[in-house]
Amino acid sequence: MKQFEGFGKFLESLRGKMSLREAAHKSGLSHAYIRDLELERNRSTNEKIKPSPVTLKKLSDAYNYSYTELMEKAGYLEKEDVLAINEQELVPMSDTLFIEVSTKEITYHTRIGKVSRSVNSLLDFSHFLDKLEEQGFKKMDTDLFVNLNHVQKYIEKEGKLYFDPLGVSKFVVIAAIRQKKYHDLIIRSVARNTGMGLEFQYDRNSATDSLFQSLKRPI
Repeated sequence: MKQFEGFGKFLESLRGKMSLREAAHKSGLSHAYIRDLELERNRSTNEKIKPSPVTLKKLSDAYNYSYTELMEKAGYLEKEDVLAINEQELVPMSDTLFIEVSTKEITYHTRIGKVSRSVNSLLDFSHFLDKLEEQGFKKMDTDLFVNLNHVQKYIEKEGKLYFDPLGVSKFVVIAAIRQKKYHDLIIRSVARNTGMGLEFQYDRNSATDSLFQSLKRPI
């Protein structure tokens, strides 16, 4: 599959008025490398270069542009393949609590069980990544994506997210760095999902323990 002619110029147009340094900050790539990609050559060696799928994912996030379409334009996917994958019936994202990803399969966890699906190609994976953000999922660990539309209890000190208000059913433990990044968003999501105010969204057990201890103190 061949990269379409003028792909570098296309990347430059996606960047628009954003500076190279701003694009570098958003994507995690170096500003020099982004410029090389726009020129379609390594300026140090003058060799032609092509972005990898991982690089394209970073650019799609930074520029808010479809990863699948970038993969197609870069020559990794055929247009017919993109149409075919869009017609496939997937596990309903709206019913999925969280998703675990490995190199060989994607596992969708629902309230009644789990369903695994093989990753047969970059096409499968690119389509999967494209759909997550718009469905309310956030990456909470290297291989874990959580649907914040279903989180109903958050125990901050343990990094646990539960999918019921009492914290007795399924839960996931999120990475510390992601917990710090999404803390406020998680709190707001739990408040929205439970219909309760923000002040009630921390671990109620901790609050109850504190109250109990205060009652035991001598007057």
